[in-house]
Amino acid sequence: MELEQTEFAEFYESARDDCLRTVLLSVGDRQLAEDLVAEGFTRAWLSWRKVREFQAPRAWVVRAALNAHVSRWRRRRREIALGDHDVPVPADQSPAISADLLAALRRLPPRQREVITLRLLLDLDTETTARLLGIASGTVGAHLHKAVGTLRSAIPRHDNQEARK
Repeated sequence: MELEQTEFAEFYESARDDCLRTVLLSVGDRQLAEDLVAEGFTRAWLSWRKVREFQAPRAWVVRAALNAHVSRWRRRRREIALGDHDVPVPADQSPAISADLLAALRRLPPRQREVITLRLLLDLDTETTARLLGIASGTVGAHLHKAVGTLRSAIPRHDNQEARK
């Protein structure tokens, strides 16, 4: 039991920030993202013997956190004013991602945003991403292609900006 605790503690330390960043991109609220990630890690601990054997346990935690978000939303959907859900996260809360990129990511449809975060931010392969999202591999590729195209057109290229100066 002590070995499992140590193993999980090491996993938590190494994965927490990545999971938090990924969930934060999806939900747009730091406090909510922290709560959801905590819930995801709690679920991972409760099923640690199974979760540790997965190819991508970080993605499992992110998926559990996002599922918890959906469950919360379903429970409270009649109480929440939907007009406030699309407010971009302030850039200082996610220093590794520019404000332009963060705003463009928040405008993507939820499935495209999930594919981008799993494939590019967590660096999962197409098969793993498809399995986690419950969609076909080809659908992952299609969502990724559309999302990247949208992001490229929404964000000015850095080398073009440098050339204009």
